[in-house]
Amino acid sequence: MAAANPITVLASSRAILDGKLTAATVVISHATGKITSIFHSVLHASDFPPGTSYIDHSPHILLPGLVDAHVHLNEPGRTEWEGFWTGTRAAAFGGVTTVIDMPLNAIPPTTSVSALREKVQAAQGKCWVDVGFYGGIVPGNPTELRPLVEAGVRGFKGFLIDSGVPEFPAVSSTDVALAMAALADEPTTLMFHAETIPPIADSVGDDVQRSLPPLAPIGPLDEYATFLASRPSAFETYAIAQILSLAHIAPKLPLHIVHLSAIEAIPLLREAIANGINITAETCFHYLSLAAESIRNGDTRHKCCPPIRSKSNQDGLWEELKQDDGCITTVVSDHSPCTPNLKLLPSHIANAKKDVVAGQEESKGDFFSAWGGVSSVGLGLSILWTEGQSRGISIEDVVKWCCKKTAKQVGLENEKGDLAVGFDGDVVVFDDEGFFEVGEEAMLFRNKCSPYQGMRLQGVVKETWVRGQRVWDREGSGFGKGGPNGKLLLERRR
Repeated sequence: MAAANPITVLASSRAILDGKLTAATVVISHATGKITSIFHSVLHASDFPPGTSYIDHSPHILLPGLVDAHVHLNEPGRTEWEGFWTGTRAAAFGGVTTVIDMPLNAIPPTTSVSALREKVQAAQGKCWVDVGFYGGIVPGNPTELRPLVEAGVRGFKGFLIDSGVPEFPAVSSTDVALAMAALADEPTTLMFHAETIPPIADSVGDDVQRSLPPLAPIGPLDEYATFLASRPSAFETYAIAQILSLAHIAPKLPLHIVHLSAIEAIPLLREAIANGINITAETCFHYLSLAAESIRNGDTRHKCCPPIRSKSNQDGLWEELKQDDGCITTVVSDHSPCTPNLKLLPSHIANAKKDVVAGQEESKGDFFSAWGGVSSVGLGLSILWTEGQSRGISIEDVVKWCCKKTAKQVGLENEKGDLAVGFDGDVVVFDDEGFFEVGEEAMLFRNKCSPYQGMRLQGVVKETWVRGQRVWDREGSGFGKGGPNGKLLLERRR
């Protein structure tokens, strides 16, 4: 059948080509999964050989598949939190055709080539979309970094503060300097969870409830304001200043700040860029759509680090993101799930875990003891589009932040993130005027525990195509009967 029908043709009166909205017909080879031809008009089925697979999706928009460059899939080791099968299905549901898996929360973490091999083995036959991998920087592993580049990781991440899991410890300035030196001439990106405790601080993050004054919390542990005050903006600015002070060690090495939350860091980053430092930042769907003022007491589904800050802070992130020369270049999910019991949700919060683990009765709703992470993979396109309706963003903006620039961040800019000849046939059919409610059927990740539960979002992914194969069909066969066919992206970055 493939020989008789060597191509699939997708057309629409609206598509994003080269960053612009236009009519398009996209031709994808079955043999290679690559786009072989593009026409800036809607051709008809009769323009192609009889039997050609042809669909005109007008008036829905054809988008390049999203590249979510910050996802925790947690396999192997913590598959009760997430896994390749569930996480990538959730991604496909929301038009994400490539995910890059973070090095931590799986056991072992991806801090050596042997650990990467374990993760790759665990992923075999389970990925509904294409998956790449990051390596981790931890104390004592600088000699592992170049071999990981050779093995195909898309970049590296380190924490300047406790990561929350013991097997992925934080790095010191000395560790960062060693990593920069090791990677100075490598084709990679060095990324940081940029929080650290300044020399003088009123609190120390999740451990404050067990500290003596003046490091004690300023209020009840189930009030979000108490938690927010424990992770002030100074944690981010101090960490970023520390990173910038070391950038001279590897001036050509791209540096990247993951999940930027505090607008106070923007001037630091802008000045660094103006001075020639090769650094960018990402922010997340939750920082752009959720605000501290609206978080109810005990609703630990919102807990993440850095924290969700004020509405005025959110406005500042949006303003920087919308600047053509801004330091925030990409938007990602930072999908960081866990089992619902680790969120310690009180009974008055939707989807609270009914059974209580012994000893946790008094911890319900405690923002300090609950696991920190927001579950949202596969919801980001609709979250961003919904919030953007009141902020004057275009679908071209969304493609720039979530497709084109995320692909560039991980070295996939010549095959992902755009609808262009020679690129992978990763296509999303997007109904920009449709709505859906975030119920359990829309949360395809393993644990249905998310701050977006119950929200009404605008923008519906009708179909998701990965390298010319339809993997998600909302109004047809769903995920069909073919099974997962995602590719593991292990070619060395160039």
